[in-house]
Amino acid sequence: MIRVVRALLVALSISVAALTAQSPAEKLDYSTIAQIRDEGLNHSQVMEHISWLSDVYGPRLTGSPAIMQASDWALKKFNEWGLVNAHRETWAFGKGWSLVRFNAHMTEPQVQPLIGFPASWTPGTKGVVTAEVVRVQVDSEADFEKYRGKLAGKIILTQPERRVPMLEGLMVHRMGDKDFAEAATTPPPRGRGGRGRSANATDDDTAPAGRGRGAAQTLAAKTAQFLKSEGAVAVFNRGSDAIMAAVGSDLSTEQQRPDGGTIFPTGTGSRGADAGSGLPTVTLAVEHYNRMVRVLAKGIPVKVELNVETRFYDETTPNGFNTIAEMPGTDPKLKDEVVLLGAHFDSVSAATGATDNAAGSAAMMEAMRILKTIGAKPRRTIRVALWGGEEEGLLGSRAYVREHFADRATMSLKPEHASLAAYFNSDNGTGRVRGIWLQGNMAVRPVFEQWIKPLADLGVTAAGPRSVTSTDHVAFDEVGLPGFQFMVDRLEYNSRTHHSNMDVYDRVQPDDMVQQATVIAVFAYNAAMRDEMLPRKPLPNPQAPSK
Repeated sequence: MIRVVRALLVALSISVAALTAQSPAEKLDYSTIAQIRDEGLNHSQVMEHISWLSDVYGPRLTGSPAIMQASDWALKKFNEWGLVNAHRETWAFGKGWSLVRFNAHMTEPQVQPLIGFPASWTPGTKGVVTAEVVRVQVDSEADFEKYRGKLAGKIILTQPERRVPMLEGLMVHRMGDKDFAEAATTPPPRGRGGRGRSANATDDDTAPAGRGRGAAQTLAAKTAQFLKSEGAVAVFNRGSDAIMAAVGSDLSTEQQRPDGGTIFPTGTGSRGADAGSGLPTVTLAVEHYNRMVRVLAKGIPVKVELNVETRFYDETTPNGFNTIAEMPGTDPKLKDEVVLLGAHFDSVSAATGATDNAAGSAAMMEAMRILKTIGAKPRRTIRVALWGGEEEGLLGSRAYVREHFADRATMSLKPEHASLAAYFNSDNGTGRVRGIWLQGNMAVRPVFEQWIKPLADLGVTAAGPRSVTSTDHVAFDEVGLPGFQFMVDRLEYNSRTHHSNMDVYDRVQPDDMVQQATVIAVFAYNAAMRDEMLPRKPLPNPQAPSK
């Protein structure tokens, strides 16, 4: 009995300590939050922003004329809305590239228009070429000898046939109870992808340990050099073998691969002085690629008529840039502190970049428009930054962080490092915001949990502890700044639109985007109004940039 009483006393003391240690109540401005909700939910312009960015200016490949045109449009909108200091900040990128023209037809044994798309920074074919197609299997450098002297004037198939299963209804995924339960854990459950991974996870992110990725990359580079030296005219692939997993799926790798004419172009050429020196490279729809492999296996010749025309742009002025504007703070003591909203402005070249990431950029722009329209008076400055070069390795956000806040290689801090209250990022497609990832910053959890309560009716309920990667908030987190990524429904992002030829306006969901922009505006306003900046994690150690 004594032991039971002691246990009860200990439990009671722990409960009291926990209660007294709770974060103080947030001073939320419910009147302004109501105004934000009314303007954002009932008078939204977010889909119009997305249409301009994708229909008119997509694709927005960094270094291309289209992304500059999109930036000019965004700066014009910022000025129309009354934002200040609208400008571009540049950084070195390398040569730009754009596609001028592409078409491909199988002409033998039967005629078939081919669904495909050239790799970015690929050279052109210098006109229309008609060539025999050959299948080349290189497992080691010793295999080069099998093909020496046999590839001149040929189009090369570099991969075997790939099974094309049905997706079994997993094209669209919204978060449910199981997803929220997993979001509350850290690290992510092994092998489940999705919620703990970034929207921009690449093949490298999902490679099993011990696969010898470096050796495979070296062999691939040597194979490309061999094919070029042998006089091949072009290379066809069918996309990556990496899983483009439907979020939350328990299906096998084979069942998770996308198909149905949707292609995910792979391979990029150099942006350096040797840009355009490789072979024209095209990703085909897996179904069209497989047909040619099977026909060749029967000993029947395959011919293709191909035309790839591309254009390169010298870096006479920096081809890389970020597009920036702000609402000045109004509090004499806090106005020099900054709440930063950001999303990557660039896209890949295969489509118009609607869900990746006109959606996130438009949501951030719309959040700023909402705040200006309702006449919000934030105590801190609220700044928006639309990043270039995210698809090539977070280049724009890292250049901005290096210029304004810190160099992660040395962790030598600049004065502005102390004045960033928070950075909020959106880069998971067209879905509804369901919460926010804490990036391992547990001190901020009670703050965000109070912020999301007035948004629960909109479906915002989760504050996940996990650190997610591979998008622009990482540039801030890796120098000790409070950078956060919104948690959104992936919808078709992983199964259909991410880096595919179907990343177009029609795949964007209007109601979800209206909600996303409204929620972001509330978060930005709350961060700009609180007495203190958001808590930070300890400063990290210096870290050499990843390759």
